[in-house]
Amino acid sequence: MTLSISFEVFPPKTAAGLATLADTVDQLGNTHPAYISVTFGAGGSQRHKSFEAINTVAANAHAPIAAHLTCVGVPTDEVDATVDRYRALGVKHVVALRGDPPEGIDAPYTPHPDGYQRTADLVRAIKQHADLEVSVSAYPERHPQSPTIDHDLDVLAEKIEAGADQAMTQMFFDNEFYLRYLERVRARNIDIPIVPGIFPIHSFDSVAQFAHRCGATMPQRIAERFNRTTDADAQQIAADIAAEQILDLAKEGVERVHLYTLNRAELALAVCERLGITTDTGRTNT
Repeated sequence: MTLSISFEVFPPKTAAGLATLADTVDQLGNTHPAYISVTFGAGGSQRHKSFEAINTVAANAHAPIAAHLTCVGVPTDEVDATVDRYRALGVKHVVALRGDPPEGIDAPYTPHPDGYQRTADLVRAIKQHADLEVSVSAYPERHPQSPTIDHDLDVLAEKIEAGADQAMTQMFFDNEFYLRYLERVRARNIDIPIVPGIFPIHSFDSVAQFAHRCGATMPQRIAERFNRTTDADAQQIAADIAAEQILDLAKEGVERVHLYTLNRAELALAVCERLGITTDTGRTNT
């Protein structure tokens, strides 16, 4: 089976960060990823940083770009203008998300009175506005503000009905959550690709805290592996864990994965190396 990979980066706040991003995506681009996604500022803030990051990726990665777009805190005309700007930058793939409030992921969501009220509304507007591929989010362990898994599936179904082409998942560290979620999705006759989102653990404490806030379970077996290692070996352990997770998913028939990089090339490339993804082919046979 052929496994392909994509990467996610975020817009840096400084010129130095933008230079680091250029180097990062230059290295990641050598693996010939399916695409590199660029995130959007919380609450739609600092959109110009997203445009700068997209230009940097385009100039240095030589890979297709998937630009994130959220509807939280932004009126519809500004969202539509951002879609037009993306098209002018050569973007053909948008990741449509509700987005987190500026106060953070834990804050209650309040739609903008003049904005798109739900992600499905945003997806529908993008599809009507331009001929773009649209990805949406999926949550193997339930969105932290969703009452039930069934409600999450209802929301996913709405986004697909509005025109979504594929979904990418929130990070998860136990493949059973993804596999059970996929079973539920297929039982609802939802047949779009559900691409697993994989988060290599660059810092166990930081990632464990973030995972908790996002409602993602950190297995004890992973915590124990980091407890038994030194700081010098932590990146090797992180790359091993991510690669093992991806290879196990490949055995279950998964053909695409999305890697969250935090704008760091070294760990992402170490994962790719373990998967046999080279700069010559950009994909591996598992």
